[in-house]
Amino acid sequence: MLVLSRKVNQSIMIGDDIRIVVVAVDRDQVKLGIEAPRSVSVHRSEIYEEIQRANQAAVAAVGLPAAPAARAQLQPRKKGPPRH
Repeated sequence: MLVLSRKVNQSIMIGDDIRIVVVAVDRDQVKLGIEAPRSVSVHRSEIYEEIQRANQAAVAAVGLPAAPAARAQLQPRKKGPPRH
């Protein structure tokens, strides 16, 4: 994990098109502003996790196979030469 120190109104860039700005700091709360293209979903982590759970439940209810990324995580990795 990269840890950065920023002051109010300072920002960090993620790639070329995502900007995170420290809007305010008050005791133990930090307010962030996020500028990102509309094609990038931005959610608080607890909301993102709930969306993922709801999507998985919907897939299970319909009996569809899991998405390729999910299947790859469930399958054991084949042994072979290391990939670089």
